[in-house]
Amino acid sequence: MPDLAGLLADLAAESADLDARVGPLPEAHWTRLTPSVGWTIAHQVAHLAWTDHTALLAVTDPDAFRASLAGAAHDPFHFVDRGTESFLGPPPELLDRWRAGRAALAEALAATPPGVKLPWYGTAMSPASMVTARIMETWAHGQDVADTLGHRRTPTDRLRHVAYLGVRTLGHSFMTHGRDIPGGPVRVELVGPSGIWEYGPNDATDRVVGPALDFCLLVTQRRHRADLALVATGPVADEWLDIAQAFAGPPGAGREPTGARS
Repeated sequence: MPDLAGLLADLAAESADLDARVGPLPEAHWTRLTPSVGWTIAHQVAHLAWTDHTALLAVTDPDAFRASLAGAAHDPFHFVDRGTESFLGPPPELLDRWRAGRAALAEALAATPPGVKLPWYGTAMSPASMVTARIMETWAHGQDVADTLGHRRTPTDRLRHVAYLGVRTLGHSFMTHGRDIPGGPVRVELVGPSGIWEYGPNDATDRVVGPALDFCLLVTQRRHRADLALVATGPVADEWLDIAQAFAGPPGAGREPTGARS
């Protein structure tokens, strides 16, 4: 059984890392554009505040969450932008809202009984899966903020959660892009901060190897594969690296190659 308390601690640490970057910023810096087209630093934090609020609704009032899905189905390509913009506000208020919201979500998830399935976009999730997804989102949007501020983050073992989700969403990546889900497995071997992380059978023909950081940047679409030191062997693995997407929703726009390795 996943260690929910450990996952929540890692989510708190990932949130604190981003909070330490944006908390001291002068208000004028919140309008700086990030690598996400059209999104400022304020948008990045507002998005996390909005998705924390939505996740809290899924935990505490599943029926209300399901009712909200109509908006996503009606306009899936602008649903996220509208939700994010609804949480924008003066930086001090936005920070307070994000901090209070993530604390409330953590408390609600910690109190969720084992075995409960929480509704979400596309599929229901366990509390542990919900926390893993929140770690991935926080890390990814934190990367955009770090890039904007010129900060180089030190990789931590919290990347393991992002990598795990990236591997688990292989089929989702193909399906989201309108392609057949591969029938065979893919072996993934990543060099993490504390050692080698391995996923999939050792005898799989299709393989992906490289730094864990690069894999996480790829599956969250924070870097183009051309800028990363990932090596794919086999047609399925090679195709996957072009469309990998660890987050829900329609196909992401991804990033253009820069010619610079992360």
